[in-house]
Amino acid sequence: MIELSLARVSRLVQPSLLRWKAIHIAGTNGKGSIAAYISRLLTAGGVRWGRFTSPHLIDRWDCITVDEQVVREPLFRQVEDQVKHRDQRLGLGATEFEQLTATAFEVFDREQVDVGVVEVGLGGRLDATNILTNVLVSVIANIGLDHEAFLGNNLEAIASEKAGILKSGVPCVLDGTNDPVALRVLQARSAELKNNAAIAEPRMVGRQFPNLAQLWEQGDFEPHQKANMACAVLAVQKALAQIKPEKNVDDLVPVLSSVQWPGRLQHISLRDLVGYKQPALLDGAHNGQSAKVLGQYVDRKFRRTEQPVTWVISASRGKNLAELFGPLIRPGDSVGTVAFGPVDGMPWVQAVDPIQLAASVKSLSGVTHVRDFGGQLLMAMEWASAMANGGPMVIAGSLYLVSDVLRLLRDRSSGRYAEYE
Repeated sequence: MIELSLARVSRLVQPSLLRWKAIHIAGTNGKGSIAAYISRLLTAGGVRWGRFTSPHLIDRWDCITVDEQVVREPLFRQVEDQVKHRDQRLGLGATEFEQLTATAFEVFDREQVDVGVVEVGLGGRLDATNILTNVLVSVIANIGLDHEAFLGNNLEAIASEKAGILKSGVPCVLDGTNDPVALRVLQARSAELKNNAAIAEPRMVGRQFPNLAQLWEQGDFEPHQKANMACAVLAVQKALAQIKPEKNVDDLVPVLSSVQWPGRLQHISLRDLVGYKQPALLDGAHNGQSAKVLGQYVDRKFRRTEQPVTWVISASRGKNLAELFGPLIRPGDSVGTVAFGPVDGMPWVQAVDPIQLAASVKSLSGVTHVRDFGGQLLMAMEWASAMANGGPMVIAGSLYLVSDVLRLLRDRSSGRYAEYE
């Protein structure tokens, strides 16, 4: 269950295990990508780091990474067992995410990382990760409407919750592409705390870092990717100024050219899985803001010749389906709806019924080629491959759907594919 509070996790995490310094990242969209960019820059700067993001992609422990390697499963389970035992001994009743946060923080200590790159789970002010005290820099990415039941039903309220990770005297980076309403809230809070906020506006950041501007000129980057890179570069600049002042961040920027965060505009091969010969697009867009970004990308890349798109989609219960799929699906497209499978460690997460989702898609877009597949993801992908007939195919709507697709691909390559047949 989701229960925002710092009381339990403050007792669950032993202060002696927080000897590493942190880069703390909040926001609605872009947190994972910013964390990935920061991690790669730290590697290039010779800094040993750990990263904690959520949700996990395939296995529950892959949300914890140390120096580009997912934490070893035996270490994860050993530390997790100790955390659970501590929770029971203290009678805390900590939530699953609080236990996972404590596990990640303890793994960082065991692995002797210098810096922990920590993504907020939900909100900021009362998120379990906000027990961090030794923070080098706080980052707030792009903010949109999501999780309104917990954070508030307008941008001002949500931005105020995200701003809860900002700390007095700790430098911060704010995504300058934020809606002005959100940005005003963030800047006002930063001014109160006197924490030397830097506004990550891509054009201005590009002028400050010539290698970054050159990277953007030579590469095919989307506007949101540039904004995320700008946040990461400024954050690492502020972090290294405190721990490795001899390093010039702009010298490290070229390593960003090869960074890709799974499930964000990710091109995957489904040839061996369902016989689809073209790269398919996999994206975990799960709110209106990220759906608009995906829709613009699909329109630019795939619809230039008015070619219809074939979709495989899913969504979590409670999502605004009109905001999520309205920017994506057009008349003439084909749509397969599916339910993602159980989410390990998060039993409260449930998929929208594919029949209901199919009905919603028909009413939203006027699409007639819609078919529901229950929980049969592989069957949906096979159908989509046949319907696409060499045209564009996109799988989207949920990070949990992304997880299921990546798990299918992994199991196919490892010979465990038979269990899905």
